[in-house]
Amino acid sequence: MPLTPLDIHNKEFARGFRGYAEDEVNDFLDQVIKDYELVIREKKELEAKVTDLTDRLSHFSNIEDTLNKSILIAQETAEEVKGNAVKESKLIIREAEKNADRIVNEALAKSRKVAIEIEDLKKQSKVFRTRFKMLIEAQLEMLQNDDWDNLMELNKELLEQGQE
Repeated sequence: MPLTPLDIHNKEFARGFRGYAEDEVNDFLDQVIKDYELVIREKKELEAKVTDLTDRLSHFSNIEDTLNKSILIAQETAEEVKGNAVKESKLIIREAEKNADRIVNEALAKSRKVAIEIEDLKKQSKVFRTRFKMLIEAQLEMLQNDDWDNLMELNKELLEQGQE
């Protein structure tokens, strides 16, 4: 067990015939007691400081571990978000390409349909012009022949053909 200042103070030495001077020994022991008390006090203060610093170091180590874990989680989350964004952009591009293909195909189909309708209208126009020309020529011929009755019959026939 370590020596305490009280132990030093209470220590009594046996008296011998030619021993040390008692006052000097007592003065020296008083000085040792003061110094020893100071050393014990400093030791306690240092132990308290070491305990406090150890606690703080532990606290900061925990914070560091937590921050490192948070950084790793943030990096993983960022990678995941980036991967999801890339996937989503590819899906959007594919969808846009499909829509563009569909629109182009619909436009081509409509243009083909319009082209067919134009061709049909051209044919109908040609047939109509030919019939109209025949009608006018027939009427002109009748006018020249004064054959009005035949003109009326021909007109009826042409009108009936036009309705078909």
